[in-house]
Amino acid sequence: MKPVQVSLSASSEGGAVSAPHALAAEAGAIILRSGGNAIEAGIAVASTLSVVYPHMNGLGGDAFWLISDGDAHTVRGLAAAGPAGRYYSAALFRDRGLREIPFRGGLSAMTVPGAVAGWGAAFGFSRDQWQGHKSWSGLLESAYCHAATGFPLSPNQSHTLTRFGDTLCHQPGFAAQYTPTGKHLLPGQLWTQRALAQTLGIIAENGAEAFYRGRLAWQMAKGLKAAGSLLTEADLHSFMPHWVEPLRTTFGAGEAINMPPPTQGVASLMILALLHRVGLHSTDHLGAELIHNTVEITKLAFKYRDRMVADPDFSDLDIAALLTPDFLDHCAKGIHRHSAMRPPPIGLAKGDTVWFGVVDGHGRMVSVIQSLYHEFGTGVVAGNTGVLWNNRGCAFSLEPGHINMLEPGKRPFHTLNPALYAEEGRVQLAYGSMGGDGQPQTQAALMMRAKHYGLSLAECVSSPRWLYGRTWGEASAGLRLEQRYSRTIFEDLQRLGHQVSWVPGYSDFMGHAGIVAGDSEGGFAGAADPRSDGGVAVP
Repeated sequence: MKPVQVSLSASSEGGAVSAPHALAAEAGAIILRSGGNAIEAGIAVASTLSVVYPHMNGLGGDAFWLISDGDAHTVRGLAAAGPAGRYYSAALFRDRGLREIPFRGGLSAMTVPGAVAGWGAAFGFSRDQWQGHKSWSGLLESAYCHAATGFPLSPNQSHTLTRFGDTLCHQPGFAAQYTPTGKHLLPGQLWTQRALAQTLGIIAENGAEAFYRGRLAWQMAKGLKAAGSLLTEADLHSFMPHWVEPLRTTFGAGEAINMPPPTQGVASLMILALLHRVGLHSTDHLGAELIHNTVEITKLAFKYRDRMVADPDFSDLDIAALLTPDFLDHCAKGIHRHSAMRPPPIGLAKGDTVWFGVVDGHGRMVSVIQSLYHEFGTGVVAGNTGVLWNNRGCAFSLEPGHINMLEPGKRPFHTLNPALYAEEGRVQLAYGSMGGDGQPQTQAALMMRAKHYGLSLAECVSSPRWLYGRTWGEASAGLRLEQRYSRTIFEDLQRLGHQVSWVPGYSDFMGHAGIVAGDSEGGFAGAADPRSDGGVAVP
């Protein structure tokens, strides 16, 4: 069989896979080549990414899926994100004298990971609705093999490990798994994860439910308890992913589709809808007007996001009201075209995540995001299972009365939000990015460049980007530009009142984006981010 080739952009008549790691894109394309559908290929990509990109996602993290059979009216959302354990509450931390939830360590391992349950739910949907015929174990084979026999360490993982390894090596199980020789691994060095391979073998043999029930669940709960976590086997046993109705808004000649709360999908849709209303006079996608308008709209969208987005099981706020034409028209009147409004309070622009997309030869698509939240999550490996736990729980608030105040059984606010775009009733694009607060902004850049400026998929993803947000040590948010923008644009934005600074030309700070697309003539294509270690693979 001809080997699968991975490049930054590619097209075919049999589908396409875009992923931030080349081995994951390859795994998905192999499934498509052998007759698998977009969901089946997506499970292969998702599980492989959990092994080969462990600083950004893993079995101990969460996932959100948008699933389309090509018809815009039948898109399904799958929220595979777990809640806080039954023994966690805001009072627990306040009683210990803490004013915020710690980012690392056992106590921060407070939410049930949903990713594996999401794979299982998607697999069942594929089998029941799309007549999927691939075996469950076959879809996890790539992930298992890369964990058991090793793979060359990617530059991004090596860089991230060098940056955070010395801090995280004190967390239970971290050093043994990620620096087994006592030194940081270099790009290209072969690295194995035998404990994780054993865990994947159990899941491959017994199904996704084996992660949440039985001996594996007992081992993980035991390891977490030893690390100081209050999560229990009962918390794992009771978890189920949610099938949800996506949110939608008009954009250009079609509609953008995204996830409902507890994700920030509504903010991504608000930004696109308001850009559509405000309009642009410049024909230059690298000009200051697009950046300024998007940043001002982002400030407004984040204001409503931070007030209203939370676990809908604990909130009765009407999120759909933010996407009504009358409300959006009202918001558009508040956008200042010629000056920057004062930066509102905003959290850290964090979030190491993976987005991937798959389109198969029938035009069926998945748009998926998986995450541990911060780099390497809590840093805690759950006992001898090789499962690195997420720290998504630190997105909770300890403030009494806050909409995202930590409560038992509550899901935290999620930055994760995969996206689709449809025209004339057919889904055309799956797109997304990693990057916390940067995700809605990057989605806006991708869609404006694709549908307003008419750029190629590769140009949409690789072109210079901006990000408005706050990072470590900063009291207020600022605007970053990649240094491939001109000095004139930098100065234009300063004159408009923005606090602007440079980042390198292809910066991780801007996230790893991607797109896959299908057209009415039966062609399929994709683009991946040169800022990542990934690419596009076609069958």
